[in-house]
Amino acid sequence: MKFISALLALFFLSTASLADEAHKKKILILVSNVTEMGKTEKLDARNNLWEVAPPYHIFLTHGYDVDFASPDGGPVAFMMDPLGISSYTIKYEGFLDKTAATLTPDQVNTADYAAVFIGGGYGPLFDIAQNEAMLKIMQQIYEKGGVVGGCGHGPGAFANVKLSDGSFMVAGLKVAGFPNSTEVTKSWAKQGTLLPILVEDQLRANGAVVINKDNIADKHDVVIDQRLVSTMFLPSSALVAKEMVNILDEEAAE
Repeated sequence: MKFISALLALFFLSTASLADEAHKKKILILVSNVTEMGKTEKLDARNNLWEVAPPYHIFLTHGYDVDFASPDGGPVAFMMDPLGISSYTIKYEGFLDKTAATLTPDQVNTADYAAVFIGGGYGPLFDIAQNEAMLKIMQQIYEKGGVVGGCGHGPGAFANVKLSDGSFMVAGLKVAGFPNSTEVTKSWAKQGTLLPILVEDQLRANGAVVINKDNIADKHDVVIDQRLVSTMFLPSSALVAKEMVNILDEEAAE
């Protein structure tokens, strides 16, 4: 009798576990195919490894499967040397295998995803921010109750997302992203002159309540407004991912 009870308990635990796994959708990370900017300077415009690999690790360790998608699909390139979490996730969690075979937009079934994240590097401003198919992916995930997160220049890539009613997704919401005051002091994109958009300007133009170094106590804080999660700088990319997971877990528990 005890043996049968134990079997039944194991069965119900397994069933509950399977139900939890079935309920938990995947998370999509959008990355850029662009590697250079400027006609003659050929300055680096790849994805920033330190803004993509740590969130990938956080999502995996909290039980979410992760896919990558890019405007053209296939392999994407990263700047920055692999250190810390980035090195770990490359060695043990298949990060490079995933990013060597990113999905094309038409391969993405948005119903499969509970959230979408965009890291920085300048690349996303050149292709994701201007790509209608990528913007549509973010719109559909968000309108189905999903969470959207970004770090650094990533929020500039989702600034142009329009909802079904024609309004911008960021309109009226607090959003942080790489600040103009920092951009114009850096030579990385010739003080921002090589960029198609400045993150702050694009967010503000589309109705966001822009959070920058002038109106936040700690420039590395994560800003959460409803289902948008964002931060200005790369040290907080993993924190954005964790806050996204917190929102998802709270919604699943309701």
